This record gives sequence, C-alpha cells and structure tokens, in this order.
Amino acid sequence: MENIVEVKGIHKSYAKHRALQDVSMSIPKKSIFGLLGPNGAGKTTLIRIINQIIMADEGEILIDGEKLGEKHIQMIGYLPEERGLYKKMKVGEQLIYFGMLRGLSKKESTEKTKKWVKKFEIEGWWNKNIEDLSKGMAQKVQFIATVLHDPKLLILDEPFSGFDPINANLIKDEILELKENGATIIFSTHRMESVEQLCDHIAMINHSRKILDGSIEDIKSAYKANEYLVQYKGSLNGITADYEVLENEELGNEFRKSLIKAPNTVTNPNEILQELISKVEVHSFTEKIPSINDIFIAKAKEKSYE
Repeated sequence: MENIVEVKGIHKSYAKHRALQDVSMSIPKKSIFGLLGPNGAGKTTLIRIINQIIMADEGEILIDGEKLGEKHIQMIGYLPEERGLYKKMKVGEQLIYFGMLRGLSKKESTEKTKKWVKKFEIEGWWNKNIEDLSKGMAQKVQFIATVLHDPKLLILDEPFSGFDPINANLIKDEILELKENGATIIFSTHRMESVEQLCDHIAMINHSRKILDGSIEDIKSAYKANEYLVQYKGSLNGITADYEVLENEELGNEFRKSLIKAPNTVTNPNEILQELISKVEVHSFTEKIPSINDIFIAKAKEKSYE
C-alpha cells in the first residue's frame, strides 16, 4: 500500500524532557490513521513536527516521497486541540480569510465557504461573531476552516471535543466522506469507540516511544487471549483441566454464561467447541476479541518498553 507520510527515526527533546525517541511509522494514502497515547505521551509533538510548527532534533518526515518542506503546508489541513478562531471576526469573513491563507482565491474561498455553510445548515451564522457562538457551533466553524481548501492530508486532534452526540456523528460522517473522496486523515483522540468505528490503522505512543503500530484487524488479532464466551445448559465441572473458567453467570432456566480460556496449544475454534459440546448443551459460542480500549489501557500500564 502506498504511503502519504513516512515518519523516520524522529527524536525531539525540550531541555531535559524527551518528547519523542526514535519514532517511525508509515501512514497509508486514503486511510484514517489513529494516533493514540496517554496525555503527555508525545502525540502532539509529532503532529506539530508534521505541521512544521516545530522541528525535529533528528530524523525526517517524507510527504508523498519528498522531504517535508514549505510547499507541503498547502496540502495539509490541521485541526488543533486548542482551537484558534478570531473571536471578534464574523463567521463568513473568517472562513473566507482562512481559505485565502491556504492558497484559494477570494472567489474560490467564498464559493467553498458558502457550500460548507449550507452543508452544515449554518447559513444564519454568517454575520455572527465567533464570540457569540456556543462551543459546539464554534467547533463546526473550525472544522470547516480545516477542510475548506480540500487538503490531501487532514490532521485532526480531538475533533469531537465540545460536540453533542448528534453533531459528533455529523463530523464522523464528514470524516468518512472526506476519506471516500481521497483524503488521508491522521486522527488523534481519547475516544476509543471512535477509533474502532473510523480508523483503518493505528499507532500508539507512550513515554516518547512508539509501542504499537498496525491495522486495527491485525492488532486486535494479535492481542486475542484464546478466550470464548459460551451460553449453555449443564455444568462445566468435568471440563478438561487445561481449560479455565474465568467467569460464570447464572441466567435462569438452567442456562449459564461462562468465559472460557482455552489452552494455548488449541487454537482451532472447532476443537474448542467439540470439547464443550462433549460436556454441555451449547447455545452460543463466541470468541472474545479485545477492544482497542482494552488494548490501549493494557499498553498504557506497561512500565517499560526497552
């Protein structure tokens, strides 16, 4: 798969604080890439380096195979966690201004602004000052400013902050549509349910280092624990000793639900189901797949990545 961004051996320190240490990752074109990590892990530092707000101490970043430079600024749309709108400016004139800063002519910026304002059904806000808007309304304006110039690469830092569930879903739909239209999105958030819903690939940074990287599917598969949820009638008392009953719940009418851990030597679900069927009347059998939230918490708690 062709990559739009290649991060190679990035190091960054502030005085005695090490923000990033030898961080490398590849971001595929036309994908949604989740950049995850606890507060202070180094995510924002990497985002600022890609945006050329700060410079790395070592390493390099390639955009479309070329070393990151000034010419790439126009192809990037950046939504920072700390929003940056001018409170005294009116919505319409501010969006047109931001579009022109990103290389659009006044006519192009005006046309695109009108299109997005109509799409978000906020025509009535055109002549309102930013300071008169609610936080959620201002967030919509900030999002439009980020995507107005049709960037090939979007970097969204906590894009759902301040949104109610309805508007959060609106932004999710827009992110998916932007991907469908050819954009690549780097997406940083603490909302793991959004990562599950939107991301194709993720990388996790903790204590300045990358500790996890890959497709959602591959990572979840790698962290499976050979555990199965079983609903059944009967008793598992006679189950082979190599099998472990981790959880057990009485459901009534002789039904029970248990979490079973199979031995690592047995990975074929058919073999596991066969063992269970020999002991109980099985009504449902599902492999327990860890969520990205489960994996995030487990990795964040690790003490060392040496």
